Amino acid sequence: MARLDVQLGPIRLSNPILSASGTFGHGLEMRHIVPPGLVGGLVSKTVTLRPRPGNPAPRICETEAGFLNSIGLENKGIDHYVRVVLPEVATADTIIVTNIGAERVDEFAELAARLDSESAVDVLEVNLSCPNVQDGKLPFSTDPAMAAAVIRGVRRATSKVVLAKLSPNVSRISEMAIAVESAGADGITAVNTVLGMKVDWRTRKPGLWTTQGGYSGTAIKPIALRCAWECARSVKIPVVGCGGIVTASDVLEFLVVGCRAVQVGTANFGDPGLLARLAAELEALLDGAGLASIEDLIGSLELHAPPPARCEPGSSATRDLRTPSARDAGVAAGGASA
Repeated sequence: MARLDVQLGPIRLSNPILSASGTFGHGLEMRHIVPPGLVGGLVSKTVTLRPRPGNPAPRICETEAGFLNSIGLENKGIDHYVRVVLPEVATADTIIVTNIGAERVDEFAELAARLDSESAVDVLEVNLSCPNVQDGKLPFSTDPAMAAAVIRGVRRATSKVVLAKLSPNVSRISEMAIAVESAGADGITAVNTVLGMKVDWRTRKPGLWTTQGGYSGTAIKPIALRCAWECARSVKIPVVGCGGIVTASDVLEFLVVGCRAVQVGTANFGDPGLLARLAAELEALLDGAGLASIEDLIGSLELHAPPPARCEPGSSATRDLRTPSARDAGVAAGGASA
């Protein structure tokens, strides 16, 4: 059988599949459907310093190919998370990723410092990209300097692995990726939801109380895939792909463009047992393709034409993101370098 374990910075995952923040509970709520050992990692719903009631209803509405949400980071705050949730997740046989969110730079650092000594937490995912707070202004996800300031503060406050979760609602996501890498992020999650809106022409009302919200589901996969590829070719730190992933083939597409892992979110609402099956489905696909390890696919994209220049200062060259074995195979077959 093909090996599914992957290296994510200093962390080794048993497989590249993680839950996405906000779609699988805070802790082990879903363990009766998806045993934690079947996934590479569990990502918490966003935790903030103080309890948040979230936005008024309606805050979820279905669309043609997914749904819009404007939950507003509802949670019980860091004290409850540390006291109640962490003792439970400490028993899980998988990687635990705690997603943290705030509205000020110093609050992000305070959260990171608070969780630094918590052994149950393996990774901090810094939510720079929620579209449903501060009236959708996205202050940390659209300004590279602001994003870097957050990550620098978090980096100083903790020795844990730090992932920066980026937004697709920018014109050049590569600039954001480079900014958080330079500030000390160990990896990037690409991406959060796409800003969207729904209107009922009969009532003349928007579908969400906040009017606009985060659009997720199968329709955003091409956007997420492009964003993940742009990030992977712009930085040296690992990228976790997220957005519109439903099938094992979707997972492998994100790995081919350079991601080392993925997060599955909206699909869990329609199929709560999906994460329990994906690893076996990945094995079957890799075995059928004659691949011994899923690592052989990471960054193996072969382009039809040279990609646009990277925005890294002083360089227009692109890196070949493939593993050595994949590069050699591509050369032997006459394929172009990614």
